[in-house]
Amino acid sequence: MELKTRFFELIGRQTADAGLANAYWAEIEAAHSNKNRIYHNLTHLENLFLELEQVKDQIDDWNTVSWAVFYHDIVYNVRKQDNEERSADLAVKRLSEIAYPKEQVERCKMQIIATKSHAIMDDQDANLFTDADLSILGKNWETYEAYTKAIRKEYKIYPNLLYKPGRKKVLMHFLEMERLFKTAHFVELYEVEARENLGKELGAF
Repeated sequence: MELKTRFFELIGRQTADAGLANAYWAEIEAAHSNKNRIYHNLTHLENLFLELEQVKDQIDDWNTVSWAVFYHDIVYNVRKQDNEERSADLAVKRLSEIAYPKEQVERCKMQIIATKSHAIMDDQDANLFTDADLSILGKNWETYEAYTKAIRKEYKIYPNLLYKPGRKKVLMHFLEMERLFKTAHFVELYEVEARENLGKELGAF
């Protein structure tokens, strides 16, 4: 399903205000179409939905996970360390404006913030969502390498002297995790190749 169509179907379940729906979509589209977004763009959101569609029958609250997908990277500034929190806060604001149930708003907020550490959560929807967010790590090497180059372009303001130690820290963080993926579906699909990719990238430093 085309991303814009998916968004309008989602918000249409909550409000009939076409002007508000258009404004929300314009905000999401503009944020993800910024010229500095090489990886964290609309294509990333589309790929997340493709991954999650495969486990839709395991997701308890599809609407809330969908909102988390649309808002988890809406704030993305490589100079900042609080992008997840700021993205979550914006999601809370927008969902509250359309009277989305408070409990589900808080669940969406938690899911977005979970993408900061990708640690295992008590909430299985959050685990499936963050696993989908990491799925790029387990793709074939050509796709993974293109992803690493896109990330480097997003961080182009930093010279290698600063970027490489930071990237190495990220790679080590993932490799030191007992499991990269928290759910059986994503472990089976991507765990082995993800570790191979991460190790290969780390070995190039």
